[in-house]
Amino acid sequence: MKREVYRGVEEVQLNNISMEKFIDMLTSRERRTLKRISTNIGLKKLVAKVKIIKEKNPKKVIKTHIREAIILPEWLGLTFGVHNGKVFKIVVITMEKVGRRLGDFAHSTGRVIHAGPGIGATRGSKFVAVK
Repeated sequence: MKREVYRGVEEVQLNNISMEKFIDMLTSRERRTLKRISTNIGLKKLVAKVKIIKEKNPKKVIKTHIREAIILPEWLGLTFGVHNGKVFKIVVITMEKVGRRLGDFAHSTGRVIHAGPGIGATRGSKFVAVK
């Protein structure tokens, strides 16, 4: 069985790691984002909201519009509803999602599939018999 690790640290150790050591494990972009958490009011509110919900009811879906939030190790096992501009996409936090952003798992653009041209779509189709 393959054990899940995040940059050489297993899940049990990752839950007990301090925030300073976790920040040192991140890439520079995520490190900078977490260091500026005091200036980002929305991100600060989300972290406080997650702590409250984790204590009361960890099965509850935590809805948020904050797509740029870095996934922290203390959020493992929680379920988030991340807004993609239209609906809330369900994101379950696992080991491979730690250190990434919530918005990475709720795509805001969909795939566009175009059908063939219909009758009246082009000037040439004007003379095509309907049936």
